[in-house]
Amino acid sequence: MSAAERIVPGRFDGHTVIVTGAASGIGRATAARVAREGGRVVAVDIAVAGLDALAAELPDADLVTVAADITEQADVERITAAAGPRVDGLANVAGVMDDFSPVHEVTDEAWRRVFAVNVDGMFRLTRAVLPSMLAAGRGSVVNVASEAALRGSAAGAAYTASKHAVLGITRSSAFMYAPNGIRVNAVAPGGVATGITMSATPSQFGLGRMGAFTGLIPPVATAAQLAASITFLLSDDGANVTGAVLPSDGGWSVQ
Repeated sequence: MSAAERIVPGRFDGHTVIVTGAASGIGRATAARVAREGGRVVAVDIAVAGLDALAAELPDADLVTVAADITEQADVERITAAAGPRVDGLANVAGVMDDFSPVHEVTDEAWRRVFAVNVDGMFRLTRAVLPSMLAAGRGSVVNVASEAALRGSAAGAAYTASKHAVLGITRSSAFMYAPNGIRVNAVAPGGVATGITMSATPSQFGLGRMGAFTGLIPPVATAAQLAASITFLLSDDGANVTGAVLPSDGGWSVQ
């Protein structure tokens, strides 16, 4: 199902787009594609070296890097300050995985960590950019959910619950802001070759239960393939789409 990446020159001309998780994986591929298609990109991550490498790779791009932790309100404010008075797009890509633990094994620490990044951080940053979009009467937010947002057999309890929460925020926001010209959508990836890692040693209970289902998982996608889905929804190509959950998963969701 692979295909060559097709850059669309000028698709993001005049647009400022914030991309979190931009130092690696899906976030990096998304930030790079928006930049190569003419957008001004505010690339956000906690990994400074990865941001520096992205900037070095795109020396002629309109790229602002912000080393920030989206779980910290002060850092969220630094991100919006770097973006400036108008934000046209936001790609909430940053996320952390769990260790496949079922509820009886999930620790409070693991639960808080997964929700802090996957839900609280994306919520706070989205909240911070919405006034700009409301003032402009337009905007696009794309949240990266997961195949785990569509089923219970793709991850542990914490990650699965967090990605279901992402869909709830997406759908509520799409409904609330549709009259204001603001589109809010989600992409649900399956397996993707990224830098995301599990938070601890995998749960043997969880893996034991999920093992029979892993043979059905489609081949791992590339980060560029996910960036194609995300940038479609971010751009004016997705002008008539809001409240959608796009499974970019090689067909996993239909099994």
